[in-house]
Amino acid sequence: MTRQCLIAIVANTAGVLARISALFCQRGFNIDSLTVSATNDPAISRITIVTRGDERTFAELAKQADALPETKMIFSVEPEFSLLRELLLVKFQTSAETREEMISFLESIGGRIVDRSMGCIVAEYTGSPEETDRFIVRVSSYPVIELCRTGATALERGKVDYKI
Repeated sequence: MTRQCLIAIVANTAGVLARISALFCQRGFNIDSLTVSATNDPAISRITIVTRGDERTFAELAKQADALPETKMIFSVEPEFSLLRELLLVKFQTSAETREEMISFLESIGGRIVDRSMGCIVAEYTGSPEETDRFIVRVSSYPVIELCRTGATALERGKVDYKI
């Protein structure tokens, strides 16, 4: 099974996300990552779905999603021609003795400290899903209180003219 990133450009209406995700559920696909956001046009939303499967199944899912009245466009994003990014927030337990060492380490591997509270710090990391996985492994020796990641969002590199 290959990992695939699909982008659906849809009308920004109630229930469209449920209808798109139901297509995946009905066929037994687990959605590894799902993000939805408005675009520069408030009437249009962009749904980014990362899942695993074979090319034939992806083609069928795309065809069925494209048949929904709210779908303006659906396409696959090729990793080598695209930027895939996700945001990670990690809350760490700290003590007076470990705080500065942890901050220094986190910043040295691309983390950015976004909160310093009594007994904990929160670091932010932005990168590709694979880079985010590696960041999590590198910080796993520190006491993690909470961890949350957004899921992937993607844009194709270069100028792409979408006619919606």
